[in-house]
Amino acid sequence: MTRHVLLIGGTTEGRALAAALDGRPGLRVTSSLAGRVAQPRLPAGEVRIGGFGGPEGLAAWLRAERADAVVDATHPFAAGISLNASLAAAATGVPLLVLRRPGFTAVPGDRWHHAASLAEAADLLPALLPHADGRVLLTTGRQGIAAFAHLDGPHVLARCVDPPEPPLPPSLEVLLDRGPFTLDDERALLRAHRVDVLVTKDSGGAATSPKLTAARELALPVVIVDRPPVPQGVPVTPDVEGALHWLGLSGWFPAAPARG
Repeated sequence: MTRHVLLIGGTTEGRALAAALDGRPGLRVTSSLAGRVAQPRLPAGEVRIGGFGGPEGLAAWLRAERADAVVDATHPFAAGISLNASLAAAATGVPLLVLRRPGFTAVPGDRWHHAASLAEAADLLPALLPHADGRVLLTTGRQGIAAFAHLDGPHVLARCVDPPEPPLPPSLEVLLDRGPFTLDDERALLRAHRVDVLVTKDSGGAATSPKLTAARELALPVVIVDRPPVPQGVPVTPDVEGALHWLGLSGWFPAAPARG
């Protein structure tokens, strides 16, 4: 009997899990990407791109494709997708696991200021900048830049994969680039652009942590946007090994759901 696993998300962990599952006998894996990046890094195996149409559409897909389990490996800030996955899993009885890498942890020397949202992060900047026209580096993704559009004083450097869309800060410089970035890369960036404050999300992971190390070395303040919570009652694992164990490749698999 072939088991079908839906793997939602194009994160580093999602691609690693897809690679670990690809080609295993008796297992079909479908990776679903939202399609928000123009040229995404495709995981191994079967891939679908695009939304499902909310929780109802996802539930219909799970029934039609006879999915046996769902792993939500989306970005820690993809709260809407995670909520839709939890609602669809509850409606269909399909077991759901969240694969979410741990958040960042401050160490001595860090000058972190936490914000509950991008709007709150923008509000913190005037007090952290050394002067009104200071320089801010945003690594919050292109969709988050609009929250800083009202800042008419600071020079804003935004690093993102694809070009952002309006509204945008009046003094904006866009750096189109894709990680991972090394510590030397981040040191060079902060120095070359004379960055005064770094704004980033608590996305976690080793691939995005060098910028925090570079900021600490330069004694720069960092605004950290806290991640949203995982939907209540959904099990969480921090790594691919935990997901493999949950899927039963270490001896256990969730009981097949009753399909409606």
